[in-house]
Amino acid sequence: MRKVINKVFAYVTHAGRLLVFSHPDHPEAGIQVPAGTVKEGEQPETAVLREAFEETGLDNLELVAFLGEQRRSMADFGLDQIHHRYFYHLRYNGRPPESWRHYETEPSDGGSEPIAFDFFWVRLPEGVPALIADHNAMLPRLLDYSGRLPAF
Repeated sequence: MRKVINKVFAYVTHAGRLLVFSHPDHPEAGIQVPAGTVKEGEQPETAVLREAFEETGLDNLELVAFLGEQRRSMADFGLDQIHHRYFYHLRYNGRPPESWRHYETEPSDGGSEPIAFDFFWVRLPEGVPALIADHNAMLPRLLDYSGRLPAF
C-alpha cells in the first residue's frame, strides 16, 4: 500500500497576479506554487500559512479561501506515494517586490541544506506558465472564486 502524505498548496495573489517560483539549482523541478508537507497533528490551514511563509519569506499573508483537495499518485516522479493535497487562496497584503530569491531553511524533504527559490508574479489568468505536477489543479476554482472579489 502506498504511503499517503498530506500536502498544502498556496495560490498567493496580489493585484490580479499569482506568485510562482523556479528552482535555480534544479531547473528540472519546473515552475511551482508554494507548497509543502503538513506536520503531524497540524491543521492544513495552519500548514499552508507556515509553508507559504517559509518558502517565500512573505509575512503579511491572509488566508482567503479553501479551494479544494486532490489525491495524486506521484508514480510519474518515481515515488511510491499518494499526495493528499489541500489547495488554498492566500492574499499578500503588502507591497511585494516584483521578483526575489528566498532560501527555504527547513526543506520538507528532510535535507539540511537551504534550498534557493526564485519568486516572481504572473498575471492571472493569461500569464500563468505551465506548472509542474498538477500544481495548477485548482486554478479554475481560484479564478472562479477570485472573479467575485473586488481585488484579489
